[in-house]
Amino acid sequence: MSNPELDVVEFLLTAKTYSRDKSLDVDDLPPSYRAAFWSDGQIERPLSTTTTAAREATGVEHPWEAVSELMFTDRDDFSGTIDFTDEDLAEEWIRDRLTEERLMNNPTLAAQYEDDFEGVDYDIARQTNRPARADRAWIDSLLEEYFDEEEEEEMLDLVEIRAPEEVDITLDDLVLTQEQEDEIHKIVKAIEHRDYLAQIGLREIGKLLFVGPPGTGKTSVARSLAVDLDLPFVEVKLSMITSQYLGETAKNVEKTFEVAKRLSPCILFMDEFDFVAKTRASDEHAAIKRAVNTLLKSIDEVSLIQDDVLLIGATNHPDQLDAAAWRRFDEIVNFPKPDAGMRAGILEIVTREMTVDDFDPAELADMTEGLTGSDLRLVLREAVLEALTEERTVLTQQDLKDAVAEFEERDNLKDLDMIEGDHDALIAGGDISGGSDGHDHDH
Repeated sequence: MSNPELDVVEFLLTAKTYSRDKSLDVDDLPPSYRAAFWSDGQIERPLSTTTTAAREATGVEHPWEAVSELMFTDRDDFSGTIDFTDEDLAEEWIRDRLTEERLMNNPTLAAQYEDDFEGVDYDIARQTNRPARADRAWIDSLLEEYFDEEEEEEMLDLVEIRAPEEVDITLDDLVLTQEQEDEIHKIVKAIEHRDYLAQIGLREIGKLLFVGPPGTGKTSVARSLAVDLDLPFVEVKLSMITSQYLGETAKNVEKTFEVAKRLSPCILFMDEFDFVAKTRASDEHAAIKRAVNTLLKSIDEVSLIQDDVLLIGATNHPDQLDAAAWRRFDEIVNFPKPDAGMRAGILEIVTREMTVDDFDPAELADMTEGLTGSDLRLVLREAVLEALTEERTVLTQQDLKDAVAEFEERDNLKDLDMIEGDHDALIAGGDISGGSDGHDHDH
């Protein structure tokens, strides 16, 4: 349960301690605190504890009102700064209210109170604190430094850059095969031991290719890795290099890899990798072919060990890749359609925040052979919307079974090729699957 009074006092004491102790750096501040103090790509001492900064850092809507009754706080009406009138009294007050869990989420105070609490370890608190290089503010400041406004707008037509805090899925939200879990474990270990791998000369590592049908989790796993590893996520859809708005395509491909290297350590995710093979085998314009050749050359030159860039490619059509594309990757990770056990697990995860009477995921799993994680989410969405039309927020097992039948009926329409008239006119929006657009909007 939130304690606004304690939240604000902790914020004030953290700012005081950080401003005073020059051995601490930005990675010692909790991410929400850093967000309140970033300015022009840096955080300058001393930290100014204004009402606005306190509100942004703590989420307390009225921070001064929360602490105005305490004997050791005061507010400057002109600057809006909240401060301590007696820091010793403030420390005595907060020491009786701090917990080990709270301190382990705040490396700055963990450093100060490490000897006073048995379970508090500053090194561990710092290690588990999200690093500043993963903050949205840091990413934006770097982009502003590297690009002028026109270049940045053009570059963002080619790539999408997310901070870990902006990714709403983690590995705990996914159901993975054993092979997928093993590959993730290996890459995590490779990231942890980059220096050792460089020392022994093992540099060709950290280039993964995810292969499998749409909706099987390729994009979701890549994004969730960004969250679990606290890494910026740079996503490229390779078909975008043909866009008429991108100008010099080969130059922009090079710029994409330069962005990844400057944001490093980060994840560079290249979707639609089969586009490379299509372009190489076609009579596309020479400029586009040059861009693809530049892409392949850039892949060869980027390295997890040297550049701190984890490269992940994804394709729905591995049969279209040629040998030149395959050999760019040191690990191939298969994303098959989920089996019955995985489907049951996906249903359990997707329904975590729902109330379903007589819920039997195993029964539903048996009914949904061939469906992907993305399909199952659409089934659940249909069941929820149908229940809402009856003013119900509690679902039943029958609701879910009816939604499965409805989904299969709609899916079968895609195979009909003898319907008179306009096919798309029969289906609202022309998108009968509700999400099968060839991309990985999956579980």
